Amino acid sequence: MSPPPAIGVSTVVLRSGAATHRGLKRATNEDAYLASSPVFLVADGMGGHEAGERASAIVVESFDGLTGRPTVEPTDVRAAFDRAYRSIAELSTSGRRRAGTTVSGVAVVDSEGTAVWLIFNLGDSRTYRLNSGVLEQISIDHSVVQELLDGGGIDAAEALVHPARNVITRALGAGGDYRPDFWLVPVEPGDRMFMCSDGISGEIDTESIARILSSEKDPQVAADRLVREGMARGGHDNLTAVVVDASLAQATLEPALPDDTIPRGSAPTEGAAR
Repeated sequence: MSPPPAIGVSTVVLRSGAATHRGLKRATNEDAYLASSPVFLVADGMGGHEAGERASAIVVESFDGLTGRPTVEPTDVRAAFDRAYRSIAELSTSGRRRAGTTVSGVAVVDSEGTAVWLIFNLGDSRTYRLNSGVLEQISIDHSVVQELLDGGGIDAAEALVHPARNVITRALGAGGDYRPDFWLVPVEPGDRMFMCSDGISGEIDTESIARILSSEKDPQVAADRLVREGMARGGHDNLTAVVVDASLAQATLEPALPDDTIPRGSAPTEGAAR
């Protein structure tokens, strides 16, 4: 890859890490992830008999075409969801059980010269943002328990042990509602975006997630540690973690920019991070 042209503006530099494990109770891993700039996501498949594993893989295949480019358009992300939906629907009608999957992640888009996180979510996988030591859950679970919480029917402590805590209300495939939610959040220096399947968020409390993300500087080390911690706390489900860091660097006339850079206020450069 030829180096990008030198420019005199600040750039958004992305670094990522990802880890996954089938856990201690499952025979297979139905989770999948994509960690390749400018798109990062996790997908938690369901359906059994390889249906869930294939459904989550379809999501990765559908979004993979958006990688290796400077930024994406929101319409590109919507089109990737539609491609995945059609492929999973075909999978379900080909004799497989009702295949489906969650999807949660981020893509970097350009908004009038400013880099912005396009956050998307469908199901109960999650996307968080850590900045200045504060961890915020951006995505909202599509689940029975979340609806009960929103309606005041249960509190947070009851949600952790509710018998329907694993029942989701939206998914990609599985014959249900597949409308994803979207958020646009400006990329800020020091942002650390974290995506995970419920195998992690269901085992590790929010305070512990924040502590691990804050204490590990390297995104790959952070992802590995979160998966290990989830297994140490029971590993009842598949576990997947994707961590993405954003920082600012001032371009100069001499050195080339890192591969994963997106100029703020000018045309982005090409990059991919696995």
